[in-house]
Amino acid sequence: MPENSEKKTLKKRKALGKGLGAILGSSNNTETSSSAPQKAVENQSTNITVVEKLDEISIDYVERNPFQPRLEFQDEALKELADSIRAQGIIQPITVRKLTDQQYQIISGERRWRASKMAGLEKIPAYVKGANDTQMLEMALIENIQREDLNPIEVAISYQRLIAECELKQEELGDRVGKKRSTVANYLRLLKLPPEIQSGLRKGVISMGHARALVNVNSIEVQLALYDTVVKSELSVRKTENLVRDIIQGKDPLSAKAKAKKEPLDFEFSRLQRDLSTHFGTQIKIKNADDGKGEINIPYQSIEDLNRILDILKTH
Repeated sequence: MPENSEKKTLKKRKALGKGLGAILGSSNNTETSSSAPQKAVENQSTNITVVEKLDEISIDYVERNPFQPRLEFQDEALKELADSIRAQGIIQPITVRKLTDQQYQIISGERRWRASKMAGLEKIPAYVKGANDTQMLEMALIENIQREDLNPIEVAISYQRLIAECELKQEELGDRVGKKRSTVANYLRLLKLPPEIQSGLRKGVISMGHARALVNVNSIEVQLALYDTVVKSELSVRKTENLVRDIIQGKDPLSAKAKAKKEPLDFEFSRLQRDLSTHFGTQIKIKNADDGKGEINIPYQSIEDLNRILDILKTH
């Protein structure tokens, strides 16, 4: 190969080594056997070096990702994907890290893995990576954030975890995920909303536009009263923004009505209830009696949701 041609090839390969694709691999990779050569790939933006190869592994050796930001998997969508896998197989391999010879942990592709199990597959194609816990967390969160089907609360929790556990500043995080710092800040502000409103946002009862308007109200009681009005009256984002503006300026009777509502818990217990709900991704209720006794209720929506909560408990 001529010297100039070789230099161009090396330059091209270096450019392809940057960004998330260097961590997660390419879907166009045609290596399919366990004897495929290993490649050491360095990500310039994160300083993460991982070793990758494409392999086919037993589906029973794979376990879910404890860092998975997705809180809910729709059963109907999984069934449709399982039907597609039965007919056409796995088009895009999952990505895993190897823990032992018979234990792999998913970095990305949990939905494909679940659907493959549902389809009755015994083996699944996977990119096998070498990564420690911090690298695993960053790869999993960033890869999932860049998908379009995460709800705003799942994205916000992912941003919060990247900042807290990977020690990133908002501006650094914005660079990693390709978002402006203001966009990252807007998502993080959603976590200040009470659990009832966060739950409505996760389920699509309200949009992010509604939530961004509600977060500007300082009083939790007013936020909840306003949320009820928005849902019952099916207010648009524009009408919600106008109502919030009126409340802030003291022009709407909703404010006085909400402030008169009795707080069921004192400040410390209310804050604890909100923090726990955000941490577990579900609407936790705390009941506290005058004698100091009480209970914590952690609801779950499905067996998968219960397993997710149990995984969170195990990691702490």
